[in-house]
Amino acid sequence: MNIFVCMKQVPDTEASLSIKDGTGINEGNIKWIMNPYDEFAVEEALKLKEKNPGSTVTVISLGPDRVDSTLRTALAMGVDKAVHVQSSEPLDDLMTAAALAGAIRKTGEPGIIFMGKQAIDNDSYQVHIRLAEELKVGVATNVTAFQFANNQVTVEREIDEGAKEVIELALPCIVAATKGLNTPRYASVMGIMKAKKIEIQKLSLADCGVASVTNQVTVTKYTIPPEKPQGKVITAEPAQAVKELVRLLREEAKVL
Repeated sequence: MNIFVCMKQVPDTEASLSIKDGTGINEGNIKWIMNPYDEFAVEEALKLKEKNPGSTVTVISLGPDRVDSTLRTALAMGVDKAVHVQSSEPLDDLMTAAALAGAIRKTGEPGIIFMGKQAIDNDSYQVHIRLAEELKVGVATNVTAFQFANNQVTVEREIDEGAKEVIELALPCIVAATKGLNTPRYASVMGIMKAKKIEIQKLSLADCGVASVTNQVTVTKYTIPPEKPQGKVITAEPAQAVKELVRLLREEAKVL
């Protein structure tokens, strides 16, 4: 079975971001990592491969040259193949899904496609659903439990107010992982050394069937959120402090 993982490279969660001319972020001192939700996707793909001898796991990522470093992280974890869809310009979710779908079709007939439910940089929560539409396959999002048996996928997914539902999917399908699905493994030293020698397949957008970038969503401006004002400390006896707090909430905060 051909198992795919679609992965995105994102800034480290501890990175300090600054705006560049209002049109983007300064990337000079940023550490780039695998999107945390995609780590769960890679781990589940590897677990499925281990249970189904003869299967292969291919990871696909779209972006500039720096994406190679994160692809090698996936290879070091145990992924068999890596595909880099090269693009130096930003793509919206629709164009990203189209490019990923083209890369999957060019690489092999998919069985199960794993990916994170969302990327932590833009939190759009759309690509897995748009990819399913491009490929005309079923999709499950917010997946916290996964089983594969008798050529059928059964997942448990989170829905509103902490409830969960169990759904079944025929192959091929897309499974969008969230926290709780598994515990991602660390790459071994041997895995890291081996990953350095694996060739990463390079595809252009044209190779993936994207003749031109026609984003329907564009970012017009980046701004830093305003700093939160300092809080007020009320020093008084409890009864008086409560009265003062109510007054401030009514007259200044205007929430009462």
